[in-house]
Amino acid sequence: MGGWAGQMIGVTYGGETEFQWQGTFIGDHVPIRWDEDLMEFWLDEWPGLYDDIYVELTFVEVFEEHGLNASDSLHALAFANADYPLWHANQAARYNILNGIMPPESGHWKNNPHADDIDFQIESDFAGLMSPGMINASSEISDRIGHIMNYGDGWYGGVFIAAMYTQAFVSDDVGFIVREALKAIPEESRFHKTIADVIKFHEMYPDDWKKTWFKIHRKWSAEKGCPDGVYRPFNIDASLNAVFIAMGLLYGDGDFGKTVDISTRAGQDSDCNPSNAAGILGTMLGYSNIPDYWKKGLVRAEERTFPYTEMSLLEVYDVGYGHALQMIEMHGGSVLDDVVKIKYQEVEPVRFEESFAGLYPVERISHQWPYEARVINTENPEYENSFTGAAVVVAGSAERVQDGLGDYDLLVDVYINDELMETSVMPTNYLRRKPDIYWNYDLPEGDHEIRLEARDIPEGYQVNINALIVYSTNDPGSRTY
Repeated sequence: MGGWAGQMIGVTYGGETEFQWQGTFIGDHVPIRWDEDLMEFWLDEWPGLYDDIYVELTFVEVFEEHGLNASDSLHALAFANADYPLWHANQAARYNILNGIMPPESGHWKNNPHADDIDFQIESDFAGLMSPGMINASSEISDRIGHIMNYGDGWYGGVFIAAMYTQAFVSDDVGFIVREALKAIPEESRFHKTIADVIKFHEMYPDDWKKTWFKIHRKWSAEKGCPDGVYRPFNIDASLNAVFIAMGLLYGDGDFGKTVDISTRAGQDSDCNPSNAAGILGTMLGYSNIPDYWKKGLVRAEERTFPYTEMSLLEVYDVGYGHALQMIEMHGGSVLDDVVKIKYQEVEPVRFEESFAGLYPVERISHQWPYEARVINTENPEYENSFTGAAVVVAGSAERVQDGLGDYDLLVDVYINDELMETSVMPTNYLRRKPDIYWNYDLPEGDHEIRLEARDIPEGYQVNINALIVYSTNDPGSRTY
């Protein structure tokens, strides 16, 4: 109960701040609203705020219907065919699955430019909540489900969050919880190195989370994968946002309010990060020990069915508890009338994997305001440009620009050096949309010409070309001026 309630509290507190502070933190002078009506306000006015909860409930419902050994394909199909909107790695995975690319390929970086994004990280809480004290069991669930939408650091984010939940059941030391969970992540990964720095800087500056924030940003804030974040202050990378979760826990030192506030004020995805942090701490404290101040309005919200699901928090408490008891028995523990015995698991690191290996962003050719907009439509059926590198992502979207038109799957032929590489299918339907027009991470290093031609774009529709993100196999290193 504490874990699920904590998520609800954290995401609500950070709701109005999400991505409003990019590359900076929220100063102490900035008030953040908290009152007994806030949860119902968001549920009524913008229920999409709770996407990190209702998306993970898809997986909870699949486990409930099909058992705890439900395959990744069952989870993937339920996720892809759900009625809720998705973004970033989730939406790229949905597009892949609906077009026949199933997990784990649906989350692999060659098929998903958002593979290192935060998506599974914000949805992984359930894997830890159903695996009390069983860190390797949570890693197995994370492997099965996290590769639906992520790979590499994006997957590690979910493994790490779930692992912290498993330890929150058996320890009241937040430092131990963070350090023990990090053991599940391979030391050679960027994700491990980033969180290890948080732990190191916390030891150096135990009373100044902002100093740690600056240290981390100086070293680890560059976005590599997400086309929306490369060479921009926007950062939805799992590792940087996991920093803010770990910072909240370490600097909060078991205090619920401090933990939630720090994870929120650190910025970027500042509703999902406090949701993870508060869920982990809520698990450690237990529902009854979450301060009443932070449970304002929770009783009313607990009875509300989450959008796109058939479950309320009250139902999730019971279902999740049942899954945890089943997992305990499945992994060698026992459940008696008034005693539960858990076979505690010594952590085993998951395998090493790396997204965008050997590639480095070197250029962003932008066509968004204030630069000249580029579109492909009946009047402008072709787009050409050149770049030098070994990989490219064409960021953009399909759009209906006339009222009264229905959804349509626009078709765009993509040529590189006059060779047809792909006919990109761009649905205007928002749930089925392709989040980026084209990507190719396997080009030979050198000069390339790219051309996009309309194959089927009727009057009243267009494809917007927002940017070309170019990568090279040559590390540009640090730039000095």
